[in-house]
Amino acid sequence: MTHPVCWKPSVTVATVVERQGRFLLVEEYAGGELVYNQPAGHLDDNETIAAAAIRETLEETAWEVTLDGLVGIYHWRHAASGLTFIRFCFAASAGRHDPDRPLDTGIQRAVWLSRAEVAAMQNRLRSPMVLRCIDDYLAGQRYPLSLVSWL
Repeated sequence: MTHPVCWKPSVTVATVVERQGRFLLVEEYAGGELVYNQPAGHLDDNETIAAAAIRETLEETAWEVTLDGLVGIYHWRHAASGLTFIRFCFAASAGRHDPDRPLDTGIQRAVWLSRAEVAAMQNRLRSPMVLRCIDDYLAGQRYPLSLVSWL
């Protein structure tokens, strides 16, 4: 039996890192526009989803984090590109910061913003998942890290 072209969504990870009512975001170029996003990125081959979230946060913000729980799993289709993303978003606590560490290509800076500041620039968010993840986090939505298993 033949199958049509195999469609595969992109598996991505993100962290919601809160400190004193402010959230760690990155200002980055995507599609030629300067946008805001959680520290986020793609899962690498032979990497756990949790390890990817920790790595991406460090690479994009120079902050080491500890994962505290899973906020949610989000399915989003980018209307313009047609790409589909499955995002595993984790709640994380900020640890050590290395201000001299270079940030990933495309990342302009890491910033700490309030929920109100993030909501005020909805048209500059990389996706609707950014504010949704923050809102789910603020609503107390947390699942144990053991929900995602590495076999």
